[in-house]
Amino acid sequence: MQKILIKGGHVIDLGNGRDTKADLLVEGNRIAAIGDQLTVEGAEVVDAEGCTVSPGFVDLHVHLREPGFEYKEDIFTGTRAAARGGFTSIVCMPNTEPVIDDETGVRFVRDKAGQHGAVRVYPAGAVTKGQKGEEIAEIGLMHEAGAKMFSDDGLPVVSARVMSTALTYSKMFGVPISTHEEDPTLAGDGAVNFGRISTLMGLPGMPEEAETVMIARDLELCRRVGGHLHIGHVSTARSVALIAGAKEDGVNVTCEVTPHHLTLTEDLVRESDYDTNTKMKPPLRTESDRRALVTALREGIIDAVATDHAPHSFDDKDREYIFADNGIVGLETAFALLHDRLVLPGDLPLHRLIEALTAAPARILGVDAGTLREGALADIAILRTDQEWAVNPGDFASKGRNTPLVGWSLTGKVETVLVDGKIVMRGGELL
Repeated sequence: MQKILIKGGHVIDLGNGRDTKADLLVEGNRIAAIGDQLTVEGAEVVDAEGCTVSPGFVDLHVHLREPGFEYKEDIFTGTRAAARGGFTSIVCMPNTEPVIDDETGVRFVRDKAGQHGAVRVYPAGAVTKGQKGEEIAEIGLMHEAGAKMFSDDGLPVVSARVMSTALTYSKMFGVPISTHEEDPTLAGDGAVNFGRISTLMGLPGMPEEAETVMIARDLELCRRVGGHLHIGHVSTARSVALIAGAKEDGVNVTCEVTPHHLTLTEDLVRESDYDTNTKMKPPLRTESDRRALVTALREGIIDAVATDHAPHSFDDKDREYIFADNGIVGLETAFALLHDRLVLPGDLPLHRLIEALTAAPARILGVDAGTLREGALADIAILRTDQEWAVNPGDFASKGRNTPLVGWSLTGKVETVLVDGKIVMRGGELL
């Protein structure tokens, strides 16, 4: 049996009470022991001196684009990008072609990921057939086939009746319904946040109510029906307040926030001179919204960080701003961006960031991940928190190059990654 001994790292896994220097032994695909000054004959030694040893990250919101849009990304490249970013488990969204709305689609992704994936892939099934918002998809059959979450991400479930039915299925099968909270009648053709920047730049704006109105509706439905409501890519201070109130009332709601909404604001749209890599849904919001999101993450009102990794081709983005596709890539920059912009300035403790990237999303998904306890699957990320590097999309494993961070200097890098007890990246290089 293969043995790997990770020596001298600072282990952070607060769910199991660890925030200290320790050695970690992997035997086969499991964590066999954690302790001081471990020595194991015949073990491959990984030197983690000066590094942070974390559970492998878990991302609840990734677009792998396969099937149908392989020119943007595919399972092979997307999972390698995930590994580069320290992610060992990811949930892929169903807005593909065809839409993943039946057991065949779920099995296709699972089988393809099993053959070609560098990390664990959990398919999200669509909430409605064809993501048309009209008829509930085969949630039970998809769940049996391996779907761990259900979402019409990219599109809102406009019908309150359909969302109520989806939450009923959520309660029945114990799975989260992840939402794209957007009222299309309020969002209109909004390309940026409605307000000062949209006015100055002459771009159609999307008001915060487009998000908050739908959140308020879905919270009320979940309060009445039950089930597990998971709110995707929260972006406004008012959204946070609504979720906090619902949690206090005992509503079974969780939520996520993206690295870009935690660190960037609408001002970047102007500063970048209409760079379409700043165009996303929901749009980048105000500085006060950003600060509210950081506070909510620090306090646990926001449960998890998820990248909403959304790769696009050059042609998808090389258009007039209002016609460019929404979204940016994020798997390979997430940890560095958050560590550099939030942890180092003291706005977010490192242990809370790691929890939001590991244990919290694993709990939401209901999978054995995000932990370094003895006996757990050996999914591990070794982080060098003092390493400075410059973002160069040409170095990405992802096919997507669409990021507004080009040339940014960030401090914090994923050094080594183990998935299922196997080293898939060492020294920042994929194996």
